[in-house]
Amino acid sequence: MTGQLKNGDMFPDLVIPKVGGDALRPANDLNGKYRIILIYRGYWCPFCNEQIAAFAQAADALSEAEIDVMAFSVDDEAASAAFAAKHHWPFPMGHSVDVETIVESTGAYDMRHPERGHFLETTGFVLAPDGSIVNAVYSTRAIGRLVPGDVIRLVAFMRSLSK
Repeated sequence: MTGQLKNGDMFPDLVIPKVGGDALRPANDLNGKYRIILIYRGYWCPFCNEQIAAFAQAADALSEAEIDVMAFSVDDEAASAAFAAKHHWPFPMGHSVDVETIVESTGAYDMRHPERGHFLETTGFVLAPDGSIVNAVYSTRAIGRLVPGDVIRLVAFMRSLSK
């Protein structure tokens, strides 16, 4: 395992299947914006539902702050598409990620559950426009995750440091 990523590390060059086709490359094409990467446990997780709903509801504020968001999990494309539709998710959504690849490249925790299978624990990253990590949040269970208001304030603070 690479270990957990730290502030200042470059986010790995992952290629993740995107709902609707094509692929997500979280560390690429930031276009001068900050980016939030949300790794969520699965469509079935009530805490993940709350987080995804909160980011969807904050879409206008995030856009005004020039912050991109993308999310992904091990869920297949059909489950991910339904999850995105349920929350009116306005951002790119990935699906069908390989647990071992994500654990190895990001240090995210994983879990094996008799009913839910093998999945990733909630992990969140804030990337600077150059693809470096500004903040990483690793959870070993369902709680402990990024929230939109904190992200918007953090990005505003980071921008104020560069003036």
